[in-house]
Amino acid sequence: MPELPEVAGLSAFLDTRLRGAILTKIQIVSFAVLKTADPPYSALEGREITGVQRMGKFIVLDAGGIQLAFHLAKAGWLRYTESPSPAVLRPGKGYIAARLEFMKAAADVAGAPGGPRHDLHVGIDLTEAGTRKSLAVHVVRDPQDVPGIATLGPDPLSASFDLATFAGILAASPQQIKGLLRNQGVIAGIGNAYSDEILHAARISPFALSKTLDENTVRVLYESIHSVLGAAVAEAVGKAPNELKDAKRSTMRVHGRTGQPCPVCGTTIREVSFADRALQYCPGCQTNGKILADRRTSRFVK
Repeated sequence: MPELPEVAGLSAFLDTRLRGAILTKIQIVSFAVLKTADPPYSALEGREITGVQRMGKFIVLDAGGIQLAFHLAKAGWLRYTESPSPAVLRPGKGYIAARLEFMKAAADVAGAPGGPRHDLHVGIDLTEAGTRKSLAVHVVRDPQDVPGIATLGPDPLSASFDLATFAGILAASPQQIKGLLRNQGVIAGIGNAYSDEILHAARISPFALSKTLDENTVRVLYESIHSVLGAAVAEAVGKAPNELKDAKRSTMRVHGRTGQPCPVCGTTIREVSFADRALQYCPGCQTNGKILADRRTSRFVK
């Protein structure tokens, strides 16, 4: 699932490519993906894209009074092309959920000053693999009309997300810290992968209770959120969509590395189920050597 850093990379890429472009055509191939009816998605056609921004894990295209917001969910992705196919897509066929085409005035490819101008035809496909379809597209007048955006918690990279705010969130929560970091209504943008990485950097068990963390541990966790996400965003921004997945995998220290040695202490990285996902952690760095058991069976393997 794309998380805050990848979504930041995608939104920055699209803002550079699409700002000032006219959305000329939109095809909704899977109507299950479209979550709104008013305004109709066809109202986007002919409008200029004035900017692209990230809100949590949502990407929002501003089309001059109408917004197109999409969430890529677990198996969704975005494909960008400067030579979009003219084909009319058949509903229910293939992995493309929606296709958007744009025209943008661009300098002649030779780049000669004062040279001829031509329109650059570009497109993006929103795709989704697998059988569980969760990708969502919303066409709204205000991003806050999207339920998933309206209920977002604070953005962890915003200036207002200071240590005192974070400490207050933890003190008020009875959740295990892994679940809290993934809860979009508490903190926006962090998912399964980066919560694993943040907890490993902070040397905290994923099953630790949020409100029991002492002042120093809260500070270390807060700093880990910024260091892990900040480094990942710096890695993602500037890359094309087809480069982001590999960039993400290459920076992971524990997530997705079950059975491999921890790069910090050498202990074998372990995996355990958590809610609807599997998490990875280092017993040496995070649980004083204890092996966490599958929560569906017992609390610890002794």
